[in-house]
Amino acid sequence: MAEMVLQAKILPEPLLELIPTEKIKVRKINGEVHLIPIKEEAKTCPLLGMYTDGKLTIDKYLEWKLEDKELEI
Repeated sequence: MAEMVLQAKILPEPLLELIPTEKIKVRKINGEVHLIPIKEEAKTCPLLGMYTDGKLTIDKYLEWKLEDKELEI
């Protein structure tokens, strides 16, 4: 079995319309080629001891930091 990850934008337009993700996994098994969309999860904030449930994303953390900065001014 051969396997690789590619950017979906390199696919021909008809296939690109069928795959809603930015990356795809290409897998060849027994002469068949499978295109598997890769859903990228939101990156979680690496704050230790806080928000250990993984619901705080880096984007949300940065948004909070920006709001804090604006309040300081």
